[in-house]
Amino acid sequence: MKNLILFVACMVALKGYSQQIRQNPAVQEILANVSASRLEADVRTLAGFGTRHTMSDTTSEVRGIGAARRWIKSEFEAIAETCGGCLEVYEQRTLVKGDEATRITKDTWVVNVYAVLRGQKYPDRYVVMSGDIDSRASDVKNYTIDAPGANDNATGMAAALELARVLSGYSFDNSIVLAGLSGEEQGLYGGRFLAEKAKEEDWEVVGVLNNDMIGNIEGVDGVIDNRTFRIFSEPFSSVLTERQLKLMRFYGGENDGVSRQLARYIYETTKTYLPEMKPMLIYRLDRFGRGGHHRPFNELGFAGVRIMEAHENYNRQHQDLRQEDGIAYGDVVEGVDFDYCAKLTGVNAAAVASLAWAPPAPQEVAIGGIVEPAAKLSWQPVEEAAGYKIYWRSTTAPTWEYSKLLSASATSYTLTGIVLDNYLFGVVAIDAEGNESVVSYPQKIIRE
Repeated sequence: MKNLILFVACMVALKGYSQQIRQNPAVQEILANVSASRLEADVRTLAGFGTRHTMSDTTSEVRGIGAARRWIKSEFEAIAETCGGCLEVYEQRTLVKGDEATRITKDTWVVNVYAVLRGQKYPDRYVVMSGDIDSRASDVKNYTIDAPGANDNATGMAAALELARVLSGYSFDNSIVLAGLSGEEQGLYGGRFLAEKAKEEDWEVVGVLNNDMIGNIEGVDGVIDNRTFRIFSEPFSSVLTERQLKLMRFYGGENDGVSRQLARYIYETTKTYLPEMKPMLIYRLDRFGRGGHHRPFNELGFAGVRIMEAHENYNRQHQDLRQEDGIAYGDVVEGVDFDYCAKLTGVNAAAVASLAWAPPAPQEVAIGGIVEPAAKLSWQPVEEAAGYKIYWRSTTAPTWEYSKLLSASATSYTLTGIVLDNYLFGVVAIDAEGNESVVSYPQKIIRE
């Protein structure tokens, strides 16, 4: 009876459902609460510490990474107090031994600061959104020179704090982690340490949204664009077994790893809730020869992407503050567009909230229909799912094109007239409010 009621509610709510995710009024409310002025205040505070280099001063109250991370922790704690203790605030401290051959030349504590908004149904399932605490100038080992790091990456850190403020007023099924990660410029240390913690403690990570530079709209090439942004994702996990890679070669899926599905999810939530924005799906782990804090999560098998501006300004990245030939170099507050930063914070808010409300993704998804004019899919039932949805797209299409909504009792379906060879397929679980899981790509073949 309970499943019948949920299905009827779902079908009424989703009448006329297209391949796009249905809008949730609560997500719209969350987006309305994202504040460009609060983001600006936080970026100015972080840049005001002078430098946040990983090896910089940790004792001063006004300068260096120590002062910055204490301030971040105090902000998370203030938000927790406002919401009656709904946030759990943590520091993760790891000592890295100095080595002149690396980017950390003296013994240094790498300290992550993060807050957890605990899920009500699935407390051990985590949606992770992160920014970086640290900054750098031209010489990556110079920890005394000014390095305000306004865009790189005070904007990402400010977005994590802003999500803590706006999401703490809501209750979610899955847990949300809002993290400030350290040591990124020195070799992705903070991300590695948090990813290892997640692995050791058996976190079920739904996805990692790493935000690194989300405030610049003026590219070094002269292009000014306050709408476009990039979502970087690797094609498939580097921890796949030899057998899994062999199956991928024969049956497809090389473009449908867990990080690619997460990227498509963010693309769809952006199109649904912020249609004025233009997400670019970049089919690369990261930019050429460069890295971000999603990579350590990817290397341990977790779904993770990088969200960032579309047009970078290299005059403002990793530069000493100076004037040369009429060009101002350095990553200062004046180079940040805070309305754009608020839009990309909203992109994160829409995706994180949707994922945190969504049911678990279907497991054991299998596909069949070889040499038949039909595509057959099956999956294991998801507890409390009010329905399921099959997605499919042309093999060359970047995003899902077609969909079929099914009832909560469905654990298999045959798409008649659809030739298996010509499309790629996936399945999601949906709750009664229309919140969708990430797409599960078939990993098994139905043998008949």
